[in-house]
Amino acid sequence: MVVLPYTVAFLLLSSLQTVKIANSQSFIGINYGQVADNLPPPPSTAKLLQSTSIQKVRLYGSDPAIIKAFANTGIGIAIGTANGDIPGLASDPNFAKSWINKNVLPFYPASNITLITVGNEVMTSNDQNLMNKLLPAMQNVQNALNDASLGDKIKVSTVHSMGVLKQSEPPSSGSFDPSYGDLMKGLLEFNSANGSPFAINPYPYFAYRSDTRPETLAFCLFQPNAGRMDGNTKIKYMNMFDAQTESLEATPQPPPATAATATSTITSNNDSSTSTSTSTGTGTSTSTSSSTNTITIN
Repeated sequence: MVVLPYTVAFLLLSSLQTVKIANSQSFIGINYGQVADNLPPPPSTAKLLQSTSIQKVRLYGSDPAIIKAFANTGIGIAIGTANGDIPGLASDPNFAKSWINKNVLPFYPASNITLITVGNEVMTSNDQNLMNKLLPAMQNVQNALNDASLGDKIKVSTVHSMGVLKQSEPPSSGSFDPSYGDLMKGLLEFNSANGSPFAINPYPYFAYRSDTRPETLAFCLFQPNAGRMDGNTKIKYMNMFDAQTESLEATPQPPPATAATATSTITSNNDSSTSTSTSTGTGTSTSTSSSTNTITIN
């Protein structure tokens, strides 16, 4: 786990997801994707979620109809900026203020917006200019929230892919790719300073595709399997999702790199699946699910 003063662990799985908080409570949340046919109207979706134990929802953008539909439901909402907004957010504080004025202030507090994600998987986009602008964009969004007296109520972060890790197996050896050095360090420092989560998208499918061991498919699909033992911790993992999640928890702050700039806490996303996850922390990790995920670790 990234060692930061703010120690909440927030775990979201795509479609239907379990969120784990390090010291006390658990949440179930969903990723609200819109790339599909025959989607129910937002008010119907909000009403459905209210009838369940789901307490958090993550949007991939800031659709006003969806944000408004969740008004007075009590469900926590994460909204996001597009990657294309990052240069403007980074260079122009007034653009950041305008974004908050348009996408947050008309709806909050009736709509319980709790998190703004600035971009998605920017660090692994291979766009150095965008990567360099990510932290300034996050800071300007944070400043705009502070100016609106919402800085302590709505958090700011970004969402990464598992590609920011150099190693994730065994989970206890999780480590950041040093090529992201100073940039990742800056993002982690931002998250730590503002008490915001570090967010990441874990994709068991990609792990399956690159792992030829015969039991890998069952391990990735939450099906019965012999499990995999972490020789360092003696914890046996029964599925890839738990293993990926705990590799993030073990990841130390990255050392400085020779060319980069940023810092964070932890989150992960996926846009189509159901899953629950429980980790004992004393020897066995178990889960049930069906496909895509989002994880947040504070």
